[in-house]
Amino acid sequence: MLLSSRVKGISDSITMKLNEKAIQLTEEGKVIYNLSGGQLPIKPTHEFIEKIHHQLNFLKSYQYSPSAGFPALRKKLINHFVDSRKLPSDAFENDWDVILSNGSKHTLYNALGALIDPGDEVILLAPYWVSYPEMIKFWGGIPTVVKSNVFDAFVPAIDDIKKAMTPRTKAIIVNSPNNPSGVHYSDAWMREFAQLLKEFPDLVVISDEVYSDISYFDPKPSYFYQIDHSLLSRTIIVHAISKTLAATGLRLGWAIAPGSVVSAMAKIQSQTTSGPNSLIQRALLDFDFHFLESFLTPVKNHIRQNAATLREKFREAGLGHCWYQSTSAFYFMIDFSRTPMFKRFKPDQDHSDAIADELLNNEGITVVPGSDFGIPNTARISLVIEEVPFQEAIIKIVKYLNKV
Repeated sequence: MLLSSRVKGISDSITMKLNEKAIQLTEEGKVIYNLSGGQLPIKPTHEFIEKIHHQLNFLKSYQYSPSAGFPALRKKLINHFVDSRKLPSDAFENDWDVILSNGSKHTLYNALGALIDPGDEVILLAPYWVSYPEMIKFWGGIPTVVKSNVFDAFVPAIDDIKKAMTPRTKAIIVNSPNNPSGVHYSDAWMREFAQLLKEFPDLVVISDEVYSDISYFDPKPSYFYQIDHSLLSRTIIVHAISKTLAATGLRLGWAIAPGSVVSAMAKIQSQTTSGPNSLIQRALLDFDFHFLESFLTPVKNHIRQNAATLREKFREAGLGHCWYQSTSAFYFMIDFSRTPMFKRFKPDQDHSDAIADELLNNEGITVVPGSDFGIPNTARISLVIEEVPFQEAIIKIVKYLNKV
């Protein structure tokens, strides 16, 4: 059967493929350290599970919701956003709204569909989440990549973003806290970014904040629109329950945006998936967001401890120059190019895939090649697995990195 040129140009999600491969190898009885996962290996908070149980008794939990989600939940999410970001109550104009979708990935796909015409350029800050460029290309857009490096803890320079701007630039995606680097951009960076946006008044910002609740070093994440509230008028904020509530499989995400954008996204959604999961929406409507702090405190302590283990093992192995301080989300990026192991590779080529294969086949460790995040000769590792196997995996990795 002849497939469309559109689908032929899309790559599979490498993170999903690797996670599936790790599960398969584990089921075959092999000892695998899965450092590719982007989800917490725990259940959601008990209070949220109880809300789901309670909603099982109601007919509406099994029926269609409106395409954009239940109005009461949409209003609750705006109020929670205003409160959590410490915004004034009048920060949003009357035409602001929320659309709920089947996870943040679906939300981003709809947002880009509402914005992008063929040939429009969208700026991505590398390292970027693997699905961004594929979504942009699917809608006919052109990804424009702004690079960063380990010396700057993978934080892109504002001047480089400005240089990437062209008359065709329609939008920029800012992902802070960042997947895959595990850092969030500083308040100083956000202030510079807010100034940059004033120079380009037509630029739309998609602010992917899925990990905003998971930061384990102060200061906590801040955002450009907190500095200048007027910037909200051209910002689409993306969030989800997937990371914050350890509920990746329940597939509920949302966008907060001007009403015209939400209406456009709802048109796309109404003709593709219709409204998202009614049961989970109704459970979230009854859920008290104040439970999140107590639920996430041990999670953040655990990630901080694994980050400390990573630092210690790198320094003990003489690899301190390859380390930077991760501060948020679940991840850390290893730069292979500055390790003894890399001497057997040609420095002017990307060997991320080959190195990831070696780590899996020889050491039983799954990592995600950095080429899929826009940073060659690197890999993303996840910090969420239990402390003892994580330490064992890092010991294996540093030995591998030091082999000439």
